Amino acid sequence: MTEITPDLLLHGYSVGIFPMSEHRDDPELFWVDPRKRGVLPLDGFHISRSLGKAMARTPFQITVNRDFDSVVAGCADRDDTWINQEITALYTALHERGNAHSLEVWDGSDLVGGVYGVVLGAAFFGESMFSRRTNASKIALACLMDRLRRGGFRLFDTQFLTDHLASLGAVEITRANYHSQLRAAIELEASFVGPSAASAQDVMQRMTQIS
Repeated sequence: MTEITPDLLLHGYSVGIFPMSEHRDDPELFWVDPRKRGVLPLDGFHISRSLGKAMARTPFQITVNRDFDSVVAGCADRDDTWINQEITALYTALHERGNAHSLEVWDGSDLVGGVYGVVLGAAFFGESMFSRRTNASKIALACLMDRLRRGGFRLFDTQFLTDHLASLGAVEITRANYHSQLRAAIELEASFVGPSAASAQDVMQRMTQIS
């Protein structure tokens, strides 16, 4: 397979494909183009009563791009992962170029959750998330959704649909539908870093008003 460079990686996203490896110790990467694609509609995030209460009371602090490397490492810190050294190096390079971003969840000085992904135009491609505390990944996702909305994004690609994502409002669409939404989104402008910082409490209030 042709070596994947940061530029080739971005081109892959622009045409609807993304790389994975079989496991952390496999240096080979392969392109994935799912027949069915998971997306999280930006107006469809579901905050349950229990999650709303958790967000209202949480001591967690939310930051953006404060520790991208540790978020990727946290996502890879599991028994079975597709995040190998090559994947880590590629997304670190994209982060340094401003094309990949992280959102962190902190409990004091401890990183307890986070999510990272790639930005092209008004499309955000979620790569992975992790949690070390109850509700940390859900709160990360809620805060990410709020940031994407305020930043002018039009597409949130979750790649696959999991039960966890479905419970939060994600849906599955056809490849053709996804490619149509992708082409439109990458032609628009959006900003991941433009929106002001927001606490979980701020996000909960805004989303409650929207719903």
